[in-house]
Amino acid sequence: MQALLGVGGFILFMGCGILQIVAGYVGIDFHFGTVWAGVAIVAALMFRFTLPITIGAFFGAMDVWDWHWGFAALFAAPGLAFLIPGLFFQLSKVLKSNYA
Repeated sequence: MQALLGVGGFILFMGCGILQIVAGYVGIDFHFGTVWAGVAIVAALMFRFTLPITIGAFFGAMDVWDWHWGFAALFAAPGLAFLIPGLFFQLSKVLKSNYA
């Protein structure tokens, strides 16, 4: 059962990654053209420079697939779901210690 869960998680993780690359390609192609989309894919795969793909995935989901900007941001950078609440927690902790 645990092996099946691991395999399922791996397939889900890889599928999300491939979907993000596709969205990045579509977004960059929509705004800058096919050549720059190809350059971004090569940069992401060869040099592990994924920032253009992340930005392209956001704009691909928002402009091409007509998603709301909030859902597009969570799709393109899912770490934001953990980063933003952590930032507010740390900010409240600092403000509480300064004004308490």
